[in-house]
Amino acid sequence: MKSILTTLLSLVTAAVFGQNLPFTARDLTKENMFSTNIEGPNFDKAGRLFVVNFKQDGTVGLISPHTGRGNVFVTLPDSSIANSIVFDRNGNMLLADFVGHNILKVNMKTRDITVFCHSDQFNQPNDFCINEKGQLFASDPSWKNGTGQIWRIDPNGTPTLLDGNMGTTNGICLSPDEKTLYVNESVQRKIWKFAVDAEGNISNKKLFAEFPDFGFDGMKCDREGNVYVTRYGKGTIAVLTPEGEVFREIPLKGKSCSNLVFGGHDGKTIFVTLQDRKCMEFFRNDIAGKGL
Repeated sequence: MKSILTTLLSLVTAAVFGQNLPFTARDLTKENMFSTNIEGPNFDKAGRLFVVNFKQDGTVGLISPHTGRGNVFVTLPDSSIANSIVFDRNGNMLLADFVGHNILKVNMKTRDITVFCHSDQFNQPNDFCINEKGQLFASDPSWKNGTGQIWRIDPNGTPTLLDGNMGTTNGICLSPDEKTLYVNESVQRKIWKFAVDAEGNISNKKLFAEFPDFGFDGMKCDREGNVYVTRYGKGTIAVLTPEGEVFREIPLKGKSCSNLVFGGHDGKTIFVTLQDRKCMEFFRNDIAGKGL
């Protein structure tokens, strides 16, 4: 009986102090573990968490989603700095290298790094998502001009320009059925949606949502099709329905939230990168991420 009471008291105490409350941000890592370019968190199929710019620019860190401790997994060559991470169908890590205007590929077994795709027409490959066919959709902003592009990179590394007349493209994600592509514009504070056909082409551009203040960065979808967007400068994650209506805004401890990823044993833990604090926070969600 005493052990049962002790367990119940521990659960109540945890709840009171917010440890098990949903939508309550807590620190995963210590502050200043990353550079100010902390970005691109993602999990591989084995459940390992990778985040770019661990301790310094030009690295990819392997971070424990349980303890927050980490180490350098790879250091990029040629002064490259990555901004986003996805994994292809073969388990290779793909990185958006905004310095070298490349998409880099990391062999996860040998840790060898090669150029998967390069184009002189790239501005600064920023963020991307990947579909089940292995097609990569990449945002490509020109920050100095306030413009941007959207690219598709096929599994053979061939780039195709899908839209060259965007604002400052940044966060990008696919709906659970992969028939809708969402792309936000950081400076213009607009989120657009496109229809995606069977070949990976986009059409039917429509304004999905628009905000009056602060900026945008990374975005993700949950399995029900809701869109989670980082509100850079405000320090919140706005959650929008598939119709574009905000129904929740989750406050974080830091303000410069740069990206997020779903993970955890049930896919309902959201891990967020914070550039002002140079660390990661996390919170529990009520819906699992897309594909989890």
